[in-house]
Amino acid sequence: MFSYKVDEEIWIELFQIHHKEELFDLIDTNREHLRKWLVWVDKRKSPNDFEEIIPIWTRNYTDNNGFDAGIRYNGKLVGMIGLHYIDWKNSTTSIGYFLSEEAQGHGIITRTVSSLLNYLFSTMKINRVEIVCAVKNRKSRAIPERLGFVKEGIKRDGQWLYDHYEDLVTYSMLSKEWNME
Repeated sequence: MFSYKVDEEIWIELFQIHHKEELFDLIDTNREHLRKWLVWVDKRKSPNDFEEIIPIWTRNYTDNNGFDAGIRYNGKLVGMIGLHYIDWKNSTTSIGYFLSEEAQGHGIITRTVSSLLNYLFSTMKINRVEIVCAVKNRKSRAIPERLGFVKEGIKRDGQWLYDHYEDLVTYSMLSKEWNME
């Protein structure tokens, strides 16, 4: 299965069914932290909730239509990164991510997204990558801002989050703008 080395400390690997307990533990341990920004958190009530979705993620990868993968930091599962639907006609995709509260502050997401961009632009020949974040989610927004993405605009009331709407901000990076590191 897909596994990708970001650097000496970070790996991303495609989820498989045997990861369901570990993934659930990550989410359950960080439930309040993640719930602030992710609408699906309350839907994950047991490891068995992943038995239907992990095969979908695997099929997306097999169909060359993105992936959902775990982020491992020094061997420990600390987050998740997803390459959402790939529009091959227009050579575009988007990236989503989350990180456990305890793993923040080590540059894990910045390094992971940067490495993934290198792969997307050089190997997959993607032209445009988007990152969409809640306007108020400063930590998530810091990633595309730090990496030089262009802020394109705000989608007012773009997402219903449990009991209120959140404005969303869209950032983009074009292949010709990315400086391979």
